[in-house]
Amino acid sequence: MEYQLTAPSDHQYYSTATNYVTKKSPQPMEFPTSPQLIFGEEIIHFSHPQHPLSMMDIKDLFICVGCKEYGSGKRFVCQQCDYQLHDFCALAPPALKAHPFHSQHSMLFHSKPAKSGMAKSKCDVCGKPTKGFAFLCTACAFQMHPCCAMLNTEIEYPNHPHTLKIMPSTSTNPSSNYTDSGGGSIVCGECKKKRSGKVYRCTVCDYHLHAVCAKSKVNGLQANGIKPPEKPSVLAAAAKVKWGRKDGSGKK
Repeated sequence: MEYQLTAPSDHQYYSTATNYVTKKSPQPMEFPTSPQLIFGEEIIHFSHPQHPLSMMDIKDLFICVGCKEYGSGKRFVCQQCDYQLHDFCALAPPALKAHPFHSQHSMLFHSKPAKSGMAKSKCDVCGKPTKGFAFLCTACAFQMHPCCAMLNTEIEYPNHPHTLKIMPSTSTNPSSNYTDSGGGSIVCGECKKKRSGKVYRCTVCDYHLHAVCAKSKVNGLQANGIKPPEKPSVLAAAAKVKWGRKDGSGKK
């Protein structure tokens, strides 16, 4: 089951803005005043207020200006410039309560990464740096990308026939449920590598999947046959330069 960036609870996740409903019972959540649906498939988003963004489904690889991560398929696009957001970044709620990955504390949406001194701020789910939009815990240092927040503790992955469950945390930090699943010592069945971050384990066989690899199911890469680039590309660098201004307007 995929988490839907709506109101997490033990009963159901439901979004009045997206009409996404999971298999469990409803618990509505109020979405932010911006973005606002204005007509059809267009929104005005707080990060790009000068132009409306249109919902599109394009197979090309892109860099989301919000979270600074790759995506393909569904997105909100400015048709007057090249500003693009993942659909789940554009429609992210202002807060998450009792998210399955961090149920003990609420998490707030932030449009800029948390300051962490000299160290890079990292997502506690996939282990990758948080460079833009992210959810940050109100009580501790836990944080995650909007894409990672779409994952759940139990998922179905298209490339594997069995249900996958997140491995228990090996961390001694009481503020986190799943800070470290021991991913650094486990070979992923998808990328065939070892890396940090959470890991899913098959409930039937010995298959393991990095959370960072599971993200391709959410961000559209897998559905469009695209493998995540290993290193930052020219596309990513261009997006960073173009939209890296303090005002985030991207005005030409």
